[in-house]
Amino acid sequence: MYRYDDIDREILADRVAEFREQCARRLAGDITEEQFKPLRLKNGLYLQLHAYMLRVAIPYGVLDSAKLRRLAHVARTYDRGYGHFTTRTNLQLHWIKLRDAADILESLAEVGLHAIQTSGNCIRNLTADPHAGATADEVDDPRVWAEVIRQWSTFHPEFSYLPRKFKIAVTGSPTDRAAIRVYDIGLRLLRDDDGALSFQVLAGGGLGRSPHLGSVIRDRLPAKHLLSYLQAILRVYNRAGRRDNPNKARIKILVAALGVAEFSRQVEEEWELTDQASIDLPDTELARIRADFQPAAMAVLPPVSAAFEAAKAADPALARFARNNVTAHKQPGYGLVNVSLKAIGETPGDCSADQMDAVADLAERYSLDEVRVTYEQNLLLPHVKLDDVAAVHAGLVAAGLATPNIGLISDIIACPGLDYCALANARAIPIAQDIARRFADPALAEKIGQLNIKISGCINACGHHHVGHIGILGVDKKGEEFYQLTLGGAADDDAALGQALGPALSADRVAPAIDDLVAAYLRERRAGERFIDTFRRTGLAPFKEAVYAEAH
Repeated sequence: MYRYDDIDREILADRVAEFREQCARRLAGDITEEQFKPLRLKNGLYLQLHAYMLRVAIPYGVLDSAKLRRLAHVARTYDRGYGHFTTRTNLQLHWIKLRDAADILESLAEVGLHAIQTSGNCIRNLTADPHAGATADEVDDPRVWAEVIRQWSTFHPEFSYLPRKFKIAVTGSPTDRAAIRVYDIGLRLLRDDDGALSFQVLAGGGLGRSPHLGSVIRDRLPAKHLLSYLQAILRVYNRAGRRDNPNKARIKILVAALGVAEFSRQVEEEWELTDQASIDLPDTELARIRADFQPAAMAVLPPVSAAFEAAKAADPALARFARNNVTAHKQPGYGLVNVSLKAIGETPGDCSADQMDAVADLAERYSLDEVRVTYEQNLLLPHVKLDDVAAVHAGLVAAGLATPNIGLISDIIACPGLDYCALANARAIPIAQDIARRFADPALAEKIGQLNIKISGCINACGHHHVGHIGILGVDKKGEEFYQLTLGGAADDDAALGQALGPALSADRVAPAIDDLVAAYLRERRAGERFIDTFRRTGLAPFKEAVYAEAH
């Protein structure tokens, strides 16, 4: 895990001092809210429906116990005792008082946390595969490269006022667990035949009002040229991206307007004109950053834990948890333990201060002091001995965090929606809760299998509804909340945008419609098929008939 150095700490201290003065001026009435808005947004402070919301950056989703405990402290001291983890692996605190904002940022800075570049038309918080450094299928650790980009992009003077916000995701694996095709730039690490590292570079992804999947603009970019090539992409975007209409300002609109071939040509032309040697990271700097991600010493263990197998045999709840929430580690005898923030009937992504402290304790004792945040709004303990999984499970049970539903129907992604967000048209949280309650039976959830439901309270798509196996979009119809359903979306290696199922449904019809969709799937599926497989084979027809038959 990268440890902030003296330069980082000085930057954060200066930033807090500057913002403290800005807050004081606003509280004294020396500047208006309109004048204060761009200043607070540069520090991750939003004004939502009921209060200020602070968005805390968690670069590439990595925390240690000290950072997680500090987030718990801030939630307990300055908020209402909980925080909300987002699809961008940030933490949002929704009940912040302006008089406390600078104190919060100072407290966060003491452990290397901040809210820089969580808002504004700049390069936002970097995301990466949450399994980074712990999975056997990766060719290189994407956290290293995400940290390279973070250091390069923070306060970059040329890219601090882009046409619109800009998001980058990195994976080092052929299995896409970072949703790279829905980002402005997606990067996949590859190993060439000669052993050299390279990147497949995608651009033009993004959801929201005009959803697009990213397109490959370069199949193989030598890894040593990453920064100069990113600069070329951003320069083309900064020069040609639209600034007259915020709804058409994202890079996805530019790539679609120019066409992938022409956009790629302009990037290559810009790159050739670049003094690459002055931009690209020297090998010594890459080695310095890489050294911070060397794993701690791990015990040499047998691949099968007799104690773990015996514990599962004796405890059906542990066995179910292991089936759904524990995945293989690259080191024999270890596992990655997923911590669901989707307890039945609770708000997806919410985590109380006490729960954060509990996970921090488990990470410190059992996971080499490391926690990951996933874009599915869950947490992950990446380095747990199989011998210790039963103890971790017991700790999670005590904290109310042992729901065995990772990837199942109640593992729902949902934005805060109209309960918090001033941009939302409809609530997302109650819809998610209603659906989860209908499928609370863990045996039924396992029978259904992998089924990703994603809910957004407005067209901005913070809940990634476009790429849900079932997507749910809240819309406003003459002051009433309705919901448009889409089917067939995916954010993985076979990424796809969902297709509209039919007319929007009233709030009370959404959960029953999910019942109907699941029933149709169970009738139609063939052996071994997931929901998405059955949909791709049958198309919309049987699902549409199941939901709308009574209306006809």
